[in-house]
Amino acid sequence: MRAAARGISRRRGVLVTLGAGWVGYGALGILINPRQGTTALLGDITRWVPMTVLGWLWVAAGAVGIVAGLAVSCPRIQAAGYAALATLAGLWAAAFTLAVSDTPTASGSACIWVAIAVAVVLVAGMDDPLPAHMRKGRST
Repeated sequence: MRAAARGISRRRGVLVTLGAGWVGYGALGILINPRQGTTALLGDITRWVPMTVLGWLWVAAGAVGIVAGLAVSCPRIQAAGYAALATLAGLWAAAFTLAVSDTPTASGSACIWVAIAVAVVLVAGMDDPLPAHMRKGRST
């Protein structure tokens, strides 16, 4: 297991992990089994974009995140992956935050989605660590 993970840095691992989560959320949580509460609270978005389209956007963004996380030494592709993940988390954060005025129970979801969007942006700004053989004090 450790040998398989050696080629993926933690920063890129976040892309792959969140990408898989976005694919699952889009497919299972929006396309196959949308929760009524979530659908109701996303009324500001679903006026213009149907839930099925949103579900496929989550799947596509997750796939971009996975591919970007597997791209070795390609910061531009990784940046695109983080942008795709952060955009949808930010959209959900905005939608739930706007829904709080009509439905105060949306505040919990708003807090979570704001935190996720900010966390994705923060990790996106981190540098990949140097390979072990290039770190100071390490010899191979």
